[in-house]
Amino acid sequence: MKFNIVAHKKWWFTLSSVLVVLSLVSIFMNGFNFGIDYTGGTILDMQFKNAVTVSQVREVVDNADMDLNNSVIQLSGVTDQDSSQDVMIRMRNLSSDESKTVADKLSAQLGGGEVKRTESVGAVIGSEVTKNAILNLAVAFIALAAYISFRFEYKIAVSALVSILHDLIMVLGFFSFFHLEIDASFLAAILTVVGYSMNEAVVIFDRVRENTRTHRRTDTYEKLAYDSIAQSIHRSIYTLTTVLFACGALHFFGGESTKNFSLVMLIGFISGAYSSICVDTSLWVVWKNHTGNRRGPRAVEADEEEAESNPAEV
Repeated sequence: MKFNIVAHKKWWFTLSSVLVVLSLVSIFMNGFNFGIDYTGGTILDMQFKNAVTVSQVREVVDNADMDLNNSVIQLSGVTDQDSSQDVMIRMRNLSSDESKTVADKLSAQLGGGEVKRTESVGAVIGSEVTKNAILNLAVAFIALAAYISFRFEYKIAVSALVSILHDLIMVLGFFSFFHLEIDASFLAAILTVVGYSMNEAVVIFDRVRENTRTHRRTDTYEKLAYDSIAQSIHRSIYTLTTVLFACGALHFFGGESTKNFSLVMLIGFISGAYSSICVDTSLWVVWKNHTGNRRGPRAVEADEEEAESNPAEV
């Protein structure tokens, strides 16, 4: 690898800082678009005279001018996988008049149908579950910090956790800026991103630890980081390419219900690879250099001067 990533650490710090600030501004100003799994909604169960597809129903619902773009549409009853006469639609909370309007539009545009059931439901994921999810994520962070601190050192642990926070903010900021729906699968995707980011950080810092033992003392921390990245970057690229291929296929060729789930992982995996390679190691190098740890030619010269000034101790 000819390109010295660590030597351009100011670029990475500037880029990440700008993206993080923009993401946080969007989060605080725009908030999040929570799906009906979090907010509750109305279930409309209909039976049509002719078999209909999900795309046909979604086209009518989206064009109803009632802000129903995040509705969940499911085929039920006897289906041929692509179409059915029985359809269940889960929408935001609607009044009885609004529900009747939607049903009338569906019946008129899809060849006639009747309402089997209209029901208002509460949030599937309540505040208690959300709090527990956040608590579990915090516990996971503490456990990961303890593990990396034990296996490596606390500077590496903090650097790795900073990159994970960076990746989470990237995902949250993207969803906030584009007002994408956050549904029940979002938490599962977020935890997957955390695991991937941590794995990438461990792989690179494991090489750093090995090189610390095998490299010459005259080698600087920049040299250690550069060699460690060069030794592990091909593995990181192969891993990233594989997961992006799988997630991309799920996003572009999967159903509507999996698009946001796969999008979280696409953004998180790209951010995770970038932060682990560019941000983690650069942050560690800066920290080690500023804490006065001896490494490199100057450290050797300092030891030699100290030995000459204290010959009795040699």
